Amino acid sequence: MQWEEPEMEPRPPAWPLLCLLLLCQSSCAGVGAQTYPDFKLQQPQSSEVVIKGDTLTLNCTVSGSGPVGPVKWVKGWGSDNQTVYEHKGSFPRVMRAVPDPSNDFTIRISNVSLEDAGTYYCVKFRKGTVDDVVFTKGGGTEVSVHARPSVPVVSGPSHRAVPGQSVPFTCSAKEFSPRDIRVKWLKNSTLVRAEPPHVTPELSNSSYRMSSTLQVKLSEDDVRSELTCEVQHPTLAAPLRKTYALHQALRVPPSVSVVAAPSGAVEVNKTVNFTCRVQGFYPGAVNVSWLENGTEMNTGNSTQPTETSRGLFELNDTVTVQAGEEKSGFKFTCLVVHEDQEPISGTGILWVTPPALGESNEGLIGDSKSLIYVAVGVVCTVLALLVIAILYLIRTKQSKGKSSPSARLHEPEKSSGTTTTQESDPNNMTYADLNFAKEKRKSVRRVIELSQQSEYACIQGSNSSSSQPASSSDNLTYADLDMVHLSKAPRRPPPCPEESSSEYASVQIQRQ
Repeated sequence: MQWEEPEMEPRPPAWPLLCLLLLCQSSCAGVGAQTYPDFKLQQPQSSEVVIKGDTLTLNCTVSGSGPVGPVKWVKGWGSDNQTVYEHKGSFPRVMRAVPDPSNDFTIRISNVSLEDAGTYYCVKFRKGTVDDVVFTKGGGTEVSVHARPSVPVVSGPSHRAVPGQSVPFTCSAKEFSPRDIRVKWLKNSTLVRAEPPHVTPELSNSSYRMSSTLQVKLSEDDVRSELTCEVQHPTLAAPLRKTYALHQALRVPPSVSVVAAPSGAVEVNKTVNFTCRVQGFYPGAVNVSWLENGTEMNTGNSTQPTETSRGLFELNDTVTVQAGEEKSGFKFTCLVVHEDQEPISGTGILWVTPPALGESNEGLIGDSKSLIYVAVGVVCTVLALLVIAILYLIRTKQSKGKSSPSARLHEPEKSSGTTTTQESDPNNMTYADLNFAKEKRKSVRRVIELSQQSEYACIQGSNSSSSQPASSSDNLTYADLDMVHLSKAPRRPPPCPEESSSEYASVQIQRQ
């Protein structure tokens, strides 16, 4: 008789039991609490706000007896959790607030960054066969990291602007959180209205950045003006400020003029100083050059720019010129280059007085004076001669009126006795042939000289009663003939032929 062995039933698979065991190990703290009823883990902070760069403190304490196993801090919960701190391992920025051994598992995280934001858990583990198993955990602390805005930066235009232009200024800040931020603009401590800031999130982290723009119309007085950007944020105890000096964006072009000393026309070879006055400019660097009738000349003597009370600058540049006659009308141009702009110019003209013109004027004045003096002298001389001539003629006429019409002839007496006077007989007249060469015109001096001279005529007289000629010595009578007082008588028949140009004088002869 054979015995048949009974058939054995197959064993059920073991994996359902393993899954149940793992599920039981991963169950919540309720199982641990039932096993260790006096064990307590406390994490009192539900939320915490920390400023970027500060130190974060997370509190956790345990009490009572619990299973063997470590206490750890983890960030987040689930498959993507991250261990922040445990007893073993190295965590440079994290350390326990209380040294071992202790039931206080409070930790401190230094130099907090924006990436440290999240929920942190204090977890009690118990030893497992392979890995530690969660026994219980705290309620978690939600950490928010705020970031202070960076120091604001104020930027102006890329090129300097002249007075009267409106230019933009921008204030910017970055890496701040939360996004709530306020911006104010002030010019010389006076509030200026601006558009609300433009806030955008950063690409790399959960922070934000902002920019605010202000339009400002510049003026010359803005050389010493300041523009201030003031940023207010919840993370700041006091607002952040940044000041921008407007002179960095301002360019005031100079005014250029040329002054000559001495002014006006100058004499030949005189020295003339042309001064280029460069005034009211900013910044205080300029380049000055000179042109003589369009040709570049040597640089003049330039002074250092001096600052005025308004904050602008001024400068004088002088060039010395020798006033040659050929340079009359030359233009001396001062070229000023400021901040690489187009040159600004000023021009002075040199006027030279020609020497011939000045000397001829003086000569004409001198000749005129000399001619006047000569004319006056001639007139005075002529008048004096006329007066003398008139006086002489008057005297001559007076002398003729007093003198006898006949000339007196003196005959020497032959006897020493008496002299008888006979009446004048016309028949006994003897005529003297006065033959003088006639002159066309006699000067006044010649007349005067002749009036002072006596002419003697040899007169030969004959007796009517005697036919014998008398001796020449007896009959020779000398007549003193005054040429001025000689009285002319009507012409009578001459005793002998005579020249047609002869003049006759009536002479009375006294006989013995």
